[in-house]
Amino acid sequence: MGEQVKELVGWARKRKILATVFVALTLGAGIMIGTVVSGRVSAMKALNFSGTNATPLVVPDPVPSSSSFSGIVNRVEPAVVNIATTQVMDRKSAIRGKKHAQPNDDQDDPMQDFFDRFFQGQGGQDAPPQAERSLGSGVIVDKRGYILTNNHVVDQATKIQVQLNGETQKYTAKVVGIDEDTDLAVIKIDAGKDLPTAKLGNSDGVQVGDWVLAIGSPFGLQATVTAGIISAKDRGGIGRQFQKFIQTDAAINPGNSGGPLVDLAGEVVGINTAIITGSRGYEGVGFALPSTAAINVYNQIIAQGRVTRGSIGVSFQEDLGTNSITLKELGAPYGVVIMGVEPGSPAEKAGLKGGDVITGVNGQPVKSGNDLVNPIAMAPIGSKVKLSYVRDRAQKETTATVEDRVRVFPNAAGRMGEQPGEQAPPEFGLHVKDLTPDRARQLGMDGSKGVLVSEVDPASFADDLGFGRGDVIAEVNRQSVNTVDEYQKAVAQLKPGSNVVFKVLRRQDSDRVLTVFLPGIVPAENQK
Repeated sequence: MGEQVKELVGWARKRKILATVFVALTLGAGIMIGTVVSGRVSAMKALNFSGTNATPLVVPDPVPSSSSFSGIVNRVEPAVVNIATTQVMDRKSAIRGKKHAQPNDDQDDPMQDFFDRFFQGQGGQDAPPQAERSLGSGVIVDKRGYILTNNHVVDQATKIQVQLNGETQKYTAKVVGIDEDTDLAVIKIDAGKDLPTAKLGNSDGVQVGDWVLAIGSPFGLQATVTAGIISAKDRGGIGRQFQKFIQTDAAINPGNSGGPLVDLAGEVVGINTAIITGSRGYEGVGFALPSTAAINVYNQIIAQGRVTRGSIGVSFQEDLGTNSITLKELGAPYGVVIMGVEPGSPAEKAGLKGGDVITGVNGQPVKSGNDLVNPIAMAPIGSKVKLSYVRDRAQKETTATVEDRVRVFPNAAGRMGEQPGEQAPPEFGLHVKDLTPDRARQLGMDGSKGVLVSEVDPASFADDLGFGRGDVIAEVNRQSVNTVDEYQKAVAQLKPGSNVVFKVLRRQDSDRVLTVFLPGIVPAENQK
């Protein structure tokens, strides 16, 4: 009985094994059959494709877009270089340089020195000398390697390295000459070959609204091109006296300084110089020095190593020169009002005085500060200029000999003093007191006549006119005021809504006394 049971169990096991093998063989055969059938179906589909009536695409010949700037870029970009400078300085100098270079770290004065040298000094004040590095741009203007850039890019640099567009090699450059007044510099490299150049155009021809391109190395990104328009021309009051900028909204960032601003004719119309920004980056307000000024500076530097400008020794305030109230009171149809005359200068020798209105230079009308400065600055040293001017409502003429501006305006310093004393009740926000001989001497204004401004109320009419502490009021509407009593009588005669012109004597730090005219319209209510 036991043997029969064992046989039955063995037989069941054999049947189970055989069934498993059969199932596996069946599945394998099914997979093989399915694969063959699928392949045959795919093959049949391929064999049965009858094609389409679609037209094949063709890669066309390259044709520049009619609105593209690429042609201009291809022409100018090879002449644009990247400039890297190294300056070794002690820690204290590095701190001063960083303060100077990053004005927007001081949120109280975002306009202070917006020329950004992008120094990033590190280390403590007792650390060893630091190698400060900055980046900028430049444009080749002579195939022998002469490059125009900004002075602030190469200022005090220990080493200047120039990298040409599309090359990895760096050339060591030397400074040919600089001009601090326009923030321009000429440097030179010896590349051992003729270099591509850019043509400088005539910036006088650009108009507000014209398209322009800025090319340079912002943040070290070589050969970067941005586009914008001319936002304004002859923008002054944001730099030095001889800086009248082209304003543009083409993106200009750290590293663009010294690069070209290019018009649609492919000519350089400006050298990108500065930005106004609250973030140290692009905010749509950039400035380029006009190419006409750059050409003049470049030609003088390569000829004599420096820039010489003529002067006759007068100073003036731009916004006063064209003020209709001031000119009307002085009896001039137009002109620039002289604030001061440098002692011993050509202007003094020619008989000019503070308060005169210059109306012409060499027969050309003077209606702005540029009309006065430019022809004299560009005149050869030793040449003579014919000046027309108005004094006491009478037209006069004189001749002055042009001298080197550096010699006419020597550096000098001084400080204003003050002396306590009784003050008159304020009128228009002005606190005045008698100008005694002792006070005049402390102010450095010996012999001057008038009343001394001891204080100016904030937000008052006087503050709006531009009065400052230490000013001396000499006249009110051409009426002399030598004492506080005379001043009060003159002010009492002013009627609300009428014109008033204050003749003011103002001492500068250079020990010069300037004559300033402060015009305005008498307010309806006396502002104290």
